Amino acid sequence: MFTTKFGIEIELTGITRDEAAKVAANYFGGPVTHTGDYYDTKKVSAPDGRIWKFMSDSSISCQKKQGRQKVAATRDYSVELVSPILTYREDITTLQELVRQLRHAGGLTNNSCGIHIHLDGADHTPRSIRNFVNIIASKNDLFYKALQIAPERMSYCKKMDSLLVEKLNRRKPKTMGAIESLWYEGYSESTSRHYHSSRYHFLNLHSFFTGIHTVELRGFNSELHAGKIRSYIVLALALNRQALTQKCASAKKPQVENEKFAMRTYLNRIGFIGEEFANCREHLTTHLDGSAAWRFRAA
Repeated sequence: MFTTKFGIEIELTGITRDEAAKVAANYFGGPVTHTGDYYDTKKVSAPDGRIWKFMSDSSISCQKKQGRQKVAATRDYSVELVSPILTYREDITTLQELVRQLRHAGGLTNNSCGIHIHLDGADHTPRSIRNFVNIIASKNDLFYKALQIAPERMSYCKKMDSLLVEKLNRRKPKTMGAIESLWYEGYSESTSRHYHSSRYHFLNLHSFFTGIHTVELRGFNSELHAGKIRSYIVLALALNRQALTQKCASAKKPQVENEKFAMRTYLNRIGFIGEEFANCREHLTTHLDGSAAWRFRAA
């Protein structure tokens, strides 16, 4: 699962886009280019030629620190870090260190900030896309509690549309075109619109059907905690791998008597095995009730 290419968008505030770009430029040793576009994008070139971007995002509630207090700030403090195409083994330590440096420079997050992970869709088939929808639908409740998705962000990462899930499983579409038709069914706006309403779900397929051909997972509160960001990326890669390799997946929600145990065993099943991912398992189970070790209290 770690060969899959991905990209990540991390929303933050607390520092300006100029300050964030300078942090990245100092880290990578490359120049900052100011594009002057609508998003006031700052581009930082890394030694390998890849571009890291810092852009404005209108959904971010801008703040800065004044002493120990957080106060309202100008739109200059709206920062969205957009990574280049990454792979886990080669790039995770680089990404984590950049995140740490942004935090040390004064970066912070609040309930308006999110993290979006884009996964390469090149290997997906109609079967695997339907699997992905069913996997997310079946784990909706567990994921939303484990990830503590802020109520302020629910409109940007809604749970899977139950009507879409029902239609996908009843009609069992065999082509991408048929799945695309079902995805946009019920929306009146043009499917070519970048900010199409269908995109605001935990699993976003609008990006898959329009140009960039990625599967996007949007159900993460923003963090400048390098370990938590790593756990989100591993979860996204593992879910993607499950969708690709599993023969079929059910949208039925399992009965859960013990949330922590259910999540731990599920994470182990999809690849979070061994000491390497112990911290990831801890981050993804800490907000759940129950015991990770024992399924039933009597044990």
